[in-house]
Parts: sequence; C-alpha cells; structure tokens
Amino acid sequence: MENNIFELQYAMDTFYFLICGALVMWMAAGFAMLEAGLVRAKNTTEILTKNVALFAIASTMYLICGYELMYDGGLFLSGTAGPVDSAAVLAASAEAGFADMGEYSGASDFFFQVVFVATAMSIVSGAVAERMKLWAFLAFAVVMTGFIYPIEGSWTWNGDAVPFIGELSYSDYAGSGIVHMAGAAAALAGVLLVGARKGKYAADGSVQAIPGANLPLATLGMFILWMGWFGFNGGSTLKLGGIDVANEVANVFLNTNAAASGGLIAALIAARLAFGKADLTMALNGALAGLVAITAEPADPTPLLATIIGAIGGVIVVASIVFFDKIKIDDPVGAISVHGTVGIWGIFAVLLSDADATFMGQLTGALVIFVWVFFASLIAWKIIDVIIGLRVSEEEEYEGVDISECGIEAYPEFGTK
Repeated sequence: MENNIFELQYAMDTFYFLICGALVMWMAAGFAMLEAGLVRAKNTTEILTKNVALFAIASTMYLICGYELMYDGGLFLSGTAGPVDSAAVLAASAEAGFADMGEYSGASDFFFQVVFVATAMSIVSGAVAERMKLWAFLAFAVVMTGFIYPIEGSWTWNGDAVPFIGELSYSDYAGSGIVHMAGAAAALAGVLLVGARKGKYAADGSVQAIPGANLPLATLGMFILWMGWFGFNGGSTLKLGGIDVANEVANVFLNTNAAASGGLIAALIAARLAFGKADLTMALNGALAGLVAITAEPADPTPLLATIIGAIGGVIVVASIVFFDKIKIDDPVGAISVHGTVGIWGIFAVLLSDADATFMGQLTGALVIFVWVFFASLIAWKIIDVIIGLRVSEEEEYEGVDISECGIEAYPEFGTK
C-alpha cells in the first residue's frame, strides 16, 4: 500500500512539473506577442522570427550541454533520459517521505528547466529590437543558453557555491536574479554595443517617442505572460504531493497574482502622475514588474505584502524606463527595466519575508550574477560584432528589418508600392 502511495506521489509530482513547464513554455508566446506589439509594423516579422528561433535554440543547446553544466544531467541528456529504476525511486521516495523534496522524472525536470532558459533569452530579444541583425542575435542565443546562463544557474539551484559569497547565502526562489536580472544583464551588454535606434534621441538630447504598432497584441502578450507566470513560480516548489507543499503552491499562485495586480495599478497611477495620461505600455510593464518582483520569494509573503512588493516594482519600472531614456540607453520594450531594475528589487524584497536571508548575501549574489552575465555577454557580443557585425545598415533600419532580414512583411497590406 505504501509503495502505491509513493508511486502516485511520483506520478503527481512529475505531472505537475510537466504542466508547469507547459505554462512557462506558453510564456514564449507572451513574449512574442508583447514584443511584436511594441515594435513598429516594419519590424514585426523579424521580432517574431527571433522569438520562435530562440526557443528552439534554447531547447537544443540546453539538451546538448546546458543541462549538464547546470545540473550535471549529462551531455545530450545521457544521465537524464531513458528508463528509471522503479525500486530505487520507491526507496528514495520512502526515505524522503512527504515532507521533503520527493522524487520525480528527470525528463520532467529537464523540460521545466529548459523553458526557464528560453525565458532568460526572450528578455534579450525585445531590448535589442529594430536594429540588430537576426543572425547576430541567434549566434548570441547559442552562447547564452548553452553556456552563460547554465553556469550561473548552477551556483544556486544546483547547490554549487556562489563565487565570492563565502559563508553567506543567496536566496532566489524562482529566479528574480538568476533568470530575470541575468537576462537583463545580457540585454544591457547588447544594447550598449548596438546603440540606439535612429531617431530615438534628437540632437538636443530630447527623447522621441516611437510607438508600437499593435497595442492589442501587446496587451494579449502581457496576459499570456501573467498566466504563464503561475507555472514559473508555482512549479518552482518542485513538488505538489503533501498537505504542506500543496498549501505552499496555493500561496505562491495567490501571491503571484496579487503582485502582478499591485504592479499594474501602481504603474498606471505613477504614469498618470508623471505624464498626465494613463499610459497603457507602462501599465503592461507594471504588471510584469510586479511578477518579476515577487519571483524571488512568492511563498512566504502575506497577500498584502505581495501586493505591496508588486506595487513598488510597478513604480520602480516607470522611473527606470524614464531614467534609461535620459541616459540614452534605448530599450524599445522596457525589458531591462522590467527584468533588470525590478529584478534587483525582487532580490532584496526577499528580506521582507524570509528570516534566513541576509542583506549581504542577497547583495553579493546579485553582484556576482550581474558581473558574470554582463561581462561574459559583452565579450560574446563583441566577438560576434567583429565576425559578422551586430547592426543592420542605416538604410535597412529605415526600411525595416522585416524586409532586409526576413524578406517578408507582417502587414503587407499597409505597405506602399
């Protein structure tokens, strides 16, 4: 009878992992829709191509070597895929009981982790939109998903020591730093090298607004990301079977939704106060900021605290987007602000509910992750720039990268002959 219960627990935890992984995979559609809505019509096909291609590249590179670097899963999943020893699994489950981590399929763990890799890379896509060569971006995706991200991810989530942190501990439940800030650091390195879009900043230093082509599509993308985030944070419990952990999962879902709501409301109010209008793009980024902010610790806060954490993230993202424009760092979708600036806030927001977390531990962990990802990415971007170049020509940028990079327009009926 006990073996039957543990078999059921194994099946339940494995199935939960797979469902949460599918939800996070659906976030790829959210990123694609959000970015396609926030770029100009003439760059839509190319940004969609980036998003579908990066997911496939992430899946393949993580299979080849990324999972081995991050979780010792074997090159080409040699230590992960294939049949399992049922007797050994049952013995391990019995030893762990219902209170500890438990057991689940290694293949389900790979599937859940690989969609996190794609998420980190999706952050980069929007930040360098409208002026970077498609194949330069895809070349970087190979490096980021196969090497840069897995190495830093292993430091915390595989139990490896975070460099230079010593006896301090770094806490990041679902990846405000490990996934989101890391993606933003890679994006920032790329943006600094590729430069701003033509016409974004006038000669007198003023910022010229470049509106997106399809705000309904961007809004749909935000809601898809909001939905997928329940898998992102909820799956990071790594388990479902058991009363305590099932209750934790419910709290994670509740707090994730509360933080997103708080972020959207706060960003909408902040935009109204700052610009005199209810800025939809700020509201969309506010919801995402709330989600990023709660990701480092979605289980422990009360619902009210989760709402406040998200709301602070919503205010921060509005201020951050304005700040980056003032220093002429051009980010068409606000990805660096949403995932980077607010990701840092999320790392420190852990201190509000996790008694075991320390300020120095969170600070050191954040600095190590940022420095590694930023400088490794900067080197990778520079090598790619030397070999094939990062930026399209001025004429290609003016005409739109849909034509120069993909040879097809997303909205051909809007074109002129």
